[in-house]
Amino acid sequence: MEERTIRALQEEEEKGIPSVYAVGPFVQEESCKEGSNNDIKYLRWLDKQECNSVLYVSFGSGGTLCEEQIKELAWGLELSGQKFLWVLRPPNKFGIIADFGARNEDPLEFLPEGFLQRTVGQGLVVPYWASQVQILGHGAIGGFLCHCGWNSTLEGVVHGIPLIAWPLFAEQKMNAVLLTDDLKVALRAKVNENGIVEREEIRGMIRKLMVEEEGKEIRQRMRNLKDVANDALKDDGSSTVTLTQLALKWKSLSLGCTE
Repeated sequence: MEERTIRALQEEEEKGIPSVYAVGPFVQEESCKEGSNNDIKYLRWLDKQECNSVLYVSFGSGGTLCEEQIKELAWGLELSGQKFLWVLRPPNKFGIIADFGARNEDPLEFLPEGFLQRTVGQGLVVPYWASQVQILGHGAIGGFLCHCGWNSTLEGVVHGIPLIAWPLFAEQKMNAVLLTDDLKVALRAKVNENGIVEREEIRGMIRKLMVEEEGKEIRQRMRNLKDVANDALKDDGSSTVTLTQLALKWKSLSLGCTE
């Protein structure tokens, strides 16, 4: 995924840059947590959906949207006509970074009036938390609208899920460029002059990813990337070989020290 970057760093080693060893991708397998009925409800809901038909929407454990953007995203999901599973947090006073200690607000209250009623059968909104690895590994998921955090990015790749890139902060914008411009396995959300992604833009992105020809091409590229990711972890894969090289280097250095 970062071939050019790794190569450039390796070429700089003679100038004092530390050695770089590319390993992975490693993602943590997880089971449902927190013991809520939602943990069962959303997986059962996915079981009833067609293969590759659902867009999963989540901004990670630390991302949140302003109230205006939540409403525009809700309208965009509804107008797209596509199935969706949305993990929703309420907006908060800190802007785009979630207040992890605050759970005294019902995030569903920030949705447009009548949204849940109008989208019955089309989508499901899960407050605060969901088991992301389990969701991405479900056969019903056909797209992932995400913030491009590196964990979410790798989880999407390992499961072969094409992306809609919606970066919020930190290194996420760089990751979004990698995914859209270099690897071409994602579409990028376009913001207006007020920093908002409008409902028609969202509707168009979703339909382009989930049903149009461009989305099919992105899906195929992501499947190819998934295969490469799986191959990297095999006995003769690039990640395994690289770790072996590192171990041999350490062994050689340790022997040199004892001598």
